[in-house]
Amino acid sequence: MLILAAPLRALSQLDDRAFLGVLLHSLIWSTLAFAALTIGVVWGVHAWLASHAVWAWLAALLGGAGAALLALVLFLPVAGLIASLFLERIAAAVERRFYPNLPPATPAPLAQQIGDGIALGLRVFGLQIAALLLALLLPGVGLVLGWLVAAWAIGRGLFVAVAMRRMSRADATALYRRRRLAVLGQGGLMSAASLVPIANLLVPVLGTAAMVHVLHAPPAGGRRMQM
Repeated sequence: MLILAAPLRALSQLDDRAFLGVLLHSLIWSTLAFAALTIGVVWGVHAWLASHAVWAWLAALLGGAGAALLALVLFLPVAGLIASLFLERIAAAVERRFYPNLPPATPAPLAQQIGDGIALGLRVFGLQIAALLLALLLPGVGLVLGWLVAAWAIGRGLFVAVAMRRMSRADATALYRRRRLAVLGQGGLMSAASLVPIANLLVPVLGTAAMVHVLHAPPAGGRRMQM
Protein backbone atom coordinates (compact mmCIF):
# COMPACT_ATOMS: atom_id res chain seq x y z
CA MET A 1 0.00 0.00 0.00
CA LEU A 2 2.94 2.35 0.61
CA ILE A 3 3.64 2.43 -3.14
CA LEU A 4 0.31 4.20 -3.73
CA ALA A 5 0.02 5.97 -0.38
CA ALA A 6 3.27 7.92 -0.78
CA PRO A 7 2.39 9.66 -4.11
CA LEU A 8 -1.19 10.24 -2.93
CA ARG A 9 0.11 11.98 0.17
CA ALA A 10 2.42 14.05 -2.02
CA LEU A 11 -0.56 15.09 -4.17
CA SER A 12 -2.58 15.96 -1.08
CA GLN A 13 -0.06 18.68 -0.24
CA LEU A 14 -0.85 20.73 -3.33
CA ASP A 15 -2.93 23.04 -1.13
CA ASP A 16 0.17 23.96 0.91
CA ARG A 17 1.40 27.44 -0.06
CA ALA A 18 5.02 26.66 0.78
CA PHE A 19 4.85 23.45 -1.24
CA LEU A 20 3.20 25.25 -4.16
CA GLY A 21 5.99 27.82 -4.17
CA VAL A 22 8.60 25.10 -4.62
CA LEU A 23 6.40 23.43 -7.23
CA LEU A 24 6.14 26.66 -9.23
CA HIS A 25 9.91 27.17 -9.29
CA SER A 26 10.44 23.54 -10.23
CA LEU A 27 7.84 23.81 -13.02
CA ILE A 28 9.63 26.82 -14.48
CA TRP A 29 13.00 25.05 -14.46
CA SER A 30 11.49 21.80 -15.73
CA THR A 31 9.71 23.57 -18.60
CA LEU A 32 12.84 25.46 -19.64
CA ALA A 33 14.98 22.33 -19.38
CA PHE A 34 12.53 20.20 -21.35
CA ALA A 35 12.18 22.87 -24.06
CA ALA A 36 15.95 23.17 -24.37
CA LEU A 37 16.35 19.39 -24.43
CA THR A 38 13.66 19.02 -27.12
CA ILE A 39 15.17 21.74 -29.32
CA GLY A 40 18.67 20.31 -28.85
CA VAL A 41 17.64 16.74 -29.65
CA VAL A 42 15.53 17.76 -32.67
CA TRP A 43 18.39 19.85 -34.08
CA GLY A 44 21.06 17.24 -33.27
CA VAL A 45 19.17 14.30 -34.76
CA HIS A 46 18.29 16.14 -37.96
CA ALA A 47 21.78 17.59 -38.36
CA TRP A 48 23.41 14.18 -37.96
CA LEU A 49 20.99 12.36 -40.25
CA ALA A 50 21.10 15.08 -42.91
CA SER A 51 24.90 14.93 -42.97
CA HIS A 52 24.78 11.26 -43.93
CA ALA A 53 23.09 10.89 -47.30
CA VAL A 54 22.25 7.26 -46.70
CA TRP A 55 20.25 8.28 -43.63
CA ALA A 56 18.53 11.32 -45.20
CA TRP A 57 15.30 9.38 -45.70
CA LEU A 58 15.26 8.57 -41.99
CA ALA A 59 15.41 12.28 -41.13
CA ALA A 60 12.19 12.84 -43.01
CA LEU A 61 10.58 9.75 -41.49
CA LEU A 62 11.63 10.58 -37.94
CA GLY A 63 10.48 14.19 -38.08
CA GLY A 64 10.15 16.52 -35.15
CA ALA A 65 7.66 14.27 -33.36
CA GLY A 66 10.09 11.36 -33.16
CA ALA A 67 12.91 13.57 -31.93
CA ALA A 68 10.56 15.15 -29.36
CA LEU A 69 9.69 11.63 -28.13
CA LEU A 70 13.40 10.95 -27.73
CA ALA A 71 13.70 14.15 -25.68
CA LEU A 72 10.79 12.96 -23.52
CA VAL A 73 12.61 9.70 -22.79
CA LEU A 74 15.80 11.57 -21.89
CA PHE A 75 14.00 14.00 -19.56
CA LEU A 76 14.21 11.68 -16.52
CA PRO A 77 17.89 12.46 -15.71
CA VAL A 78 17.09 16.18 -16.03
CA ALA A 79 14.22 15.68 -13.58
CA GLY A 80 16.68 14.01 -11.20
CA LEU A 81 18.98 17.03 -11.32
CA ILE A 82 16.10 19.45 -10.77
CA ALA A 83 14.89 17.36 -7.83
CA SER A 84 18.33 17.63 -6.22
CA LEU A 85 18.16 21.44 -6.50
CA PHE A 86 14.87 21.64 -4.60
CA LEU A 87 15.26 18.58 -2.40
CA GLU A 88 15.82 20.43 0.89
CA ARG A 89 12.85 22.76 0.44
CA ILE A 90 10.52 19.95 -0.66
CA ALA A 91 11.54 17.63 2.18
CA ALA A 92 11.27 20.44 4.76
CA ALA A 93 7.74 21.30 3.58
CA VAL A 94 6.64 17.65 3.75
CA GLU A 95 8.13 17.09 7.19
CA ARG A 96 6.65 20.33 8.52
CA ARG A 97 3.15 19.21 7.54
CA PHE A 98 3.19 15.45 8.07
CA TYR A 99 6.02 14.82 10.55
CA PRO A 100 6.16 17.89 12.83
CA ASN A 101 7.64 15.99 15.79
CA LEU A 102 10.84 14.94 14.03
CA PRO A 103 14.08 16.20 15.59
CA PRO A 104 16.19 18.66 13.56
CA ALA A 105 17.89 17.02 10.58
CA THR A 106 21.56 16.09 10.85
CA PRO A 107 22.54 15.78 7.19
CA ALA A 108 25.51 14.17 5.55
CA PRO A 109 28.23 16.65 4.45
CA LEU A 110 26.96 19.15 1.85
CA ALA A 111 29.72 18.31 -0.64
CA GLN A 112 28.71 14.66 -0.47
CA GLN A 113 25.04 15.56 -1.06
CA ILE A 114 25.91 17.74 -4.08
CA GLY A 115 28.16 15.03 -5.47
CA ASP A 116 25.40 12.47 -5.11
CA GLY A 117 22.92 14.79 -6.88
CA ILE A 118 25.25 15.19 -9.86
CA ALA A 119 26.03 11.48 -9.87
CA LEU A 120 22.29 10.72 -9.85
CA GLY A 121 21.69 12.75 -12.99
CA LEU A 122 24.68 11.27 -14.82
CA ARG A 123 23.80 7.71 -13.76
CA VAL A 124 20.21 8.01 -14.93
CA PHE A 125 21.32 9.64 -18.19
CA GLY A 126 23.76 6.83 -18.95
CA LEU A 127 21.21 4.16 -18.10
CA GLN A 128 18.54 5.88 -20.21
CA ILE A 129 20.89 5.76 -23.22
CA ALA A 130 21.48 2.07 -22.55
CA ALA A 131 17.72 1.57 -22.25
CA LEU A 132 17.17 3.21 -25.64
CA LEU A 133 19.70 0.87 -27.21
CA LEU A 134 17.98 -2.10 -25.57
CA ALA A 135 14.62 -0.93 -26.90
CA LEU A 136 16.06 -0.75 -30.43
CA LEU A 137 17.85 -4.10 -30.24
CA LEU A 138 15.09 -5.96 -28.37
CA PRO A 139 11.75 -4.33 -29.22
CA GLY A 140 9.19 -4.87 -26.49
CA VAL A 141 11.53 -6.68 -24.10
CA GLY A 142 14.06 -3.86 -24.33
CA LEU A 143 11.39 -1.29 -23.49
CA VAL A 144 10.42 -3.15 -20.30
CA LEU A 145 14.06 -3.65 -19.32
CA GLY A 146 14.73 0.02 -19.95
CA TRP A 147 11.83 1.01 -17.70
CA LEU A 148 13.09 -1.28 -14.93
CA VAL A 149 16.60 0.11 -15.19
CA ALA A 150 15.30 3.69 -15.04
CA ALA A 151 13.06 2.80 -12.08
CA TRP A 152 16.03 1.42 -10.17
CA ALA A 153 18.32 4.34 -10.97
CA ILE A 154 15.93 7.21 -10.15
CA GLY A 155 14.33 5.36 -7.22
CA ARG A 156 17.52 4.40 -5.43
CA GLY A 157 19.29 7.66 -6.22
CA LEU A 158 16.48 9.91 -5.04
CA PHE A 159 15.75 7.87 -1.90
CA VAL A 160 19.39 7.92 -0.82
CA ALA A 161 19.56 11.67 -1.50
CA VAL A 162 16.46 12.28 0.64
CA ALA A 163 17.71 10.01 3.43
CA MET A 164 21.11 11.74 3.52
CA ARG A 165 19.38 14.82 4.93
CA ARG A 166 19.08 12.88 8.19
CA MET A 167 21.88 10.32 8.17
CA SER A 168 25.20 9.32 6.66
CA ARG A 169 25.44 7.88 3.19
CA ALA A 170 26.24 4.44 4.61
CA ASP A 171 23.12 4.49 6.80
CA ALA A 172 21.01 5.80 3.90
CA THR A 173 22.22 2.96 1.68
CA ALA A 174 21.49 0.39 4.39
CA LEU A 175 17.97 1.80 4.84
CA TYR A 176 17.45 1.63 1.08
CA ARG A 177 18.19 -2.08 1.14
CA ARG A 178 15.51 -2.58 3.80
CA ARG A 179 12.94 -0.57 1.84
CA ARG A 180 13.98 -1.61 -1.65
CA LEU A 181 10.54 -2.69 -2.88
CA ALA A 182 8.81 0.55 -1.85
CA VAL A 183 11.67 2.63 -3.30
CA LEU A 184 11.65 0.76 -6.62
CA GLY A 185 7.87 1.13 -6.76
CA GLN A 186 8.21 4.91 -6.51
CA GLY A 187 11.01 4.83 -9.10
CA GLY A 188 8.74 2.90 -11.47
CA LEU A 189 5.94 5.46 -11.06
CA MET A 190 8.35 8.35 -11.66
CA SER A 191 9.87 6.66 -14.68
CA ALA A 192 6.41 6.12 -16.19
CA ALA A 193 5.24 9.67 -15.35
CA SER A 194 8.34 11.13 -16.99
CA LEU A 195 7.05 9.81 -20.34
CA VAL A 196 3.73 11.67 -20.03
CA PRO A 197 3.74 15.31 -21.23
CA ILE A 198 2.84 17.82 -18.49
CA ALA A 199 2.96 15.09 -15.82
CA ASN A 200 6.71 14.80 -16.41
CA LEU A 201 7.14 18.40 -15.25
CA LEU A 202 5.72 17.46 -11.83
CA VAL A 203 8.06 14.51 -11.32
CA PRO A 204 10.90 16.42 -9.55
CA VAL A 205 8.66 17.78 -6.77
CA LEU A 206 6.04 15.06 -6.35
CA GLY A 207 8.60 12.27 -6.72
CA THR A 208 10.83 13.81 -4.05
CA ALA A 209 7.86 14.37 -1.72
CA ALA A 210 6.80 10.73 -2.16
CA MET A 211 10.31 9.57 -1.26
CA VAL A 212 10.15 11.58 1.97
CA HIS A 213 7.03 9.61 2.89
CA VAL A 214 8.80 6.34 2.05
CA LEU A 215 11.70 7.41 4.27
CA HIS A 216 9.47 8.10 7.27
CA ALA A 217 7.06 5.20 6.80
CA PRO A 218 6.97 2.88 9.84
CA PRO A 219 8.81 -0.39 9.34
CA ALA A 220 6.64 -3.46 9.03
CA GLY A 221 5.28 -4.35 12.44
CA GLY A 222 6.93 -1.41 14.19
CA ARG A 223 6.88 2.29 14.86
CA ARG A 224 8.41 4.92 12.60
CA MET A 225 12.13 5.33 13.02
CA GLN A 226 13.36 8.40 14.87
CA MET A 227 16.03 10.14 12.78
